[in-house]
Amino acid sequence: MLTEIRIDGLGVISTATAQFHAGLTVLTGETGAGKTMVVTSLHLLSGARADAGRVRLGAAKAVVEGRFVVDDVNEAARTAVGEVLESAGAEADEDGSVIAVRTVNSDGRSRAHLGGRGVPAAVLGEFTSRLLTVHGQNDQLRLQRPEQQLSALDQFAGDGVAGLLRKYQVHRRSWLDARTELLERTARSRELALEADRLKHSLTEIDGIAPEPGEDTRLVAEIRRLSDLDSLREAGVAAHEALSGPTDAPADGGGVLDLLGGARARLDSADDPALAALAPRLGEAIAVVVDVTTELSSYLSELPSDPSALDTMLNRQAELKSLTRKYAPDIDGVIAWADESRARLDFLDVSEDALAKLAGEVETAAGKVREAARKLSAARAKSAGKLASAVSTELSGLAMGKARLEVQVRPLQASAQDSAPLEIDGALLHAGSNGCDEVEFRLSAHSGAQSLPLSKSASGGELSRVMLALEVVLAGSDHGATMVFDEVDAGVGGRAAVEIGKRLARLARTHQVIVVTHLPQVAAFADTHLVVNKSDDGKGKVDSGVRTLTDEERVVELARMLAGLDDTETGRAHAEELLETARAERLPA
Repeated sequence: MLTEIRIDGLGVISTATAQFHAGLTVLTGETGAGKTMVVTSLHLLSGARADAGRVRLGAAKAVVEGRFVVDDVNEAARTAVGEVLESAGAEADEDGSVIAVRTVNSDGRSRAHLGGRGVPAAVLGEFTSRLLTVHGQNDQLRLQRPEQQLSALDQFAGDGVAGLLRKYQVHRRSWLDARTELLERTARSRELALEADRLKHSLTEIDGIAPEPGEDTRLVAEIRRLSDLDSLREAGVAAHEALSGPTDAPADGGGVLDLLGGARARLDSADDPALAALAPRLGEAIAVVVDVTTELSSYLSELPSDPSALDTMLNRQAELKSLTRKYAPDIDGVIAWADESRARLDFLDVSEDALAKLAGEVETAAGKVREAARKLSAARAKSAGKLASAVSTELSGLAMGKARLEVQVRPLQASAQDSAPLEIDGALLHAGSNGCDEVEFRLSAHSGAQSLPLSKSASGGELSRVMLALEVVLAGSDHGATMVFDEVDAGVGGRAAVEIGKRLARLARTHQVIVVTHLPQVAAFADTHLVVNKSDDGKGKVDSGVRTLTDEERVVELARMLAGLDDTETGRAHAEELLETARAERLPA
């Protein structure tokens, strides 16, 4: 819900603040007072394109700041809003509300902030789209578009169609992927065959050399070691002889082990406890020397004795380098390249058997899409009649008693160069992202009249009422979102205006509804009445502000709206009567 908005430097408004509450809020005021700027500010908070021409003359920038609370919207909207806030690093205020800001400079540049963080305008729009829907004359025109009508039908159908649509989209994605692969293989068969031959030749070379992971690194260390083989053997032999004695010397040839053994024997035979206590420590030293001697013996035995070992390793290193020059910087990269190439070869198989197998997979996937599309179309057709009946009932209450809305669901025919043609029940249809259907709203304006598409049958006033009737029907259990209607009552008056007011009041039981209106019959149904006042200092400077009316001020404003009779007793009497009528005619909950 939108709780507050502040506007600075936008159009005729220098500074204005408005508080919003639950229920139905109307904004009224003289023509040119700036009511449209309030709606424009909400469009800006919705991420709409910034227009430097909207910046107040003489101002450096226009700033719109809105405060939203999200506790009163449905769970799906709260979850989506929470994800947007988390991804943007935005934070709520201490009271749980979230502040959204849009700034438009006089040079056309704009900035957006959400929860204290700078964000792209699209992110701001993603946040507010879950909480705020603005309906203006352009939105009424969008209602004439087939994709908007399809969206409205799916929204009315709810989870039944939504689940079928998700299944259809999953199957469609798999089908398109397989179909694209088949078309590519077929169209590029010669090119792919040449690529496959090159890969096979390379893999044959790699497999012939059969590199092992990390082998090039190990070879460098081994080659370095073998290059110093003589000095390594000499050092190892000298160390071993120093510890155990020369191999050609007698058993007590004077090695460190013999000397340590003799020293320990003397200590063991001594009567002095102090000398005897040193014997265990010599024993430890002897154990360490024995371990080192053993390891030296093992090291010397493992040193290559074949003089050709170094040449063998150098040749192997040359083979590995031939691979790293062609395929990757190191052997691990060569092995990874080979694995990727084998996977690529599976795709490059353009043999008749491979293409036939893939064609079978495409047809199997198409069958799943076909079945999902049939179920989706059937569910839409079933919901179309219910939607048409519900909207027609609402239209009868909006002074269009004989009008009837038809909702037609038809197969969407494929074009000549269609990107996703699918045969269903003998007809070639376009398998779009939202199914194989097109939806058309048709209006029969009065009894006996031929039903025609909305774009051809509905006047501006009728289109406004169709949109309002549709919104009332779609509201259903979708609680909490804020709906803004700009001149939804355009082109209507009299009893129809009263009925519009009643429907807006009923819609406000489950939504926060904000309406910009010029009709007193609509304004009388408001829970909160805001007026946009314009002042002129006589020197060409015009300013506007927004304020909330008291009950007495509402009577004066309604009298003005009736016929400019705000300063007469008759006008006020008519306004009071209109307010009483609105209170009496509110639809029951």
